[in-house]
Formats: sequence, structure tokens, C-alpha cells
Amino acid sequence: MGFRLTPKEDSFFELLATLAKLLVDGAHELTRLLGVEQSEREAVASRIRDIEHVADEATHAIMLKVNSSFITPFDREDIYRLASKLDDCMDLMQAAADLIVLYRIGDVPAGISAQVRVLARMSELTADAMPRLREMGDLSQYWNEISRLENEANQVYRRLVAEVFNNGRDAIMVLKLKGSLTLSKPPPMPSTLRRKRSRASRSRSP
Repeated sequence: MGFRLTPKEDSFFELLATLAKLLVDGAHELTRLLGVEQSEREAVASRIRDIEHVADEATHAIMLKVNSSFITPFDREDIYRLASKLDDCMDLMQAAADLIVLYRIGDVPAGISAQVRVLARMSELTADAMPRLREMGDLSQYWNEISRLENEANQVYRRLVAEVFNNGRDAIMVLKLKGSLTLSKPPPMPSTLRRKRSRASRSRSP
């Protein structure tokens, strides 16, 4: 019979998985917002705000859990950083949705939809990766695909910026679109997952 040197604490992983799943929900609603009529966008943006509030609560619960736990499943700093970065992603989705509504942007450039599709895929991959933190599983496949998607998102973003500035739009609309597409750009993968990957790799080395 094996013995553990530290107690198994599943609630951290459950909370992180919940937070990551909220990113999937937020990206799904952001995708819907781009596909509905302008008059229907406020209702979708409201749902995104609701998801963001739940994400804030999940993040707060993680922080409280870290502060009240004598032993954590991995470094406290890493848990703080991972939860904060996931919450930041949700905040950016909400901000992008709000700006699209508040700026009363009519026809959204097609490139923004492509950008949000990348964001949605990255959210799904991140949610799928959370359970692997429990056993320090191999995240190399996750990291490689996320890295590829980050590069794709950067290329889409550069093309979008060029389109916005070169398409003969008036200056006010250029500023509106630039703000919206910047916020909808997928952020870099949380560095905590990179460290988890490298530590897991080292732990398997002879």
C-alpha cells in the first residue's frame, strides 16, 4: 500500500477546471455576439457579463482556498498566477463584447470572427488541460497546439489592423474597431502551464 507525503487536495483542481470551463462558455457567447443582429447584441453581452461575474467568484474562491490551506498541490504563486490569468482572459472577453455594443459597431470585420474562433479553440484546449495538472501529466501536446494557435492569432491580428487602417474608414470608426479587435485578440498561454510542463518533463527524466 502506498502512502502520500502530502494530503490530496482535489478542490483546487475542481475550481481551476470550473474557471477554465467558464472561458469556453464566454468564448461561445462572444462567437454568438458576432453572429446576431446589432439589436440583439446587448442581450448576448449581458450573458457574457454574467459569466464574467461567475468567473470572478471562482477566482475569489481559489484565492481564499490558497490563503486558508496549509498545503497546496503545487506552488501557491503558480496557483495565484494561473487563476489570475484565466480570470484576465474572461475579463478581456467581456470588455471586447461591451465595446462592440457600446461603440455601436454595425458590420464587424470578418477577421474578428476568425480571431474569436482561435480564442474559442484555445479556451477549449485550456479546459481540457486542467485535469492533467492533478497528476502532473504531460502538457507538451497542449503547449505545442497553443503555441501554434498563438502564432495564428498574431497573424490574424496583424492582417486585421492593416485592413482597418487601409480600408478607407473614417478615423472614429478606425479607433473603435482597433479597440475591439485588440481586446478580442487571444492572450498568451498562462506561463504557469509552461512551468508545469517543464517540471513534469524533468520529473520523468532519469
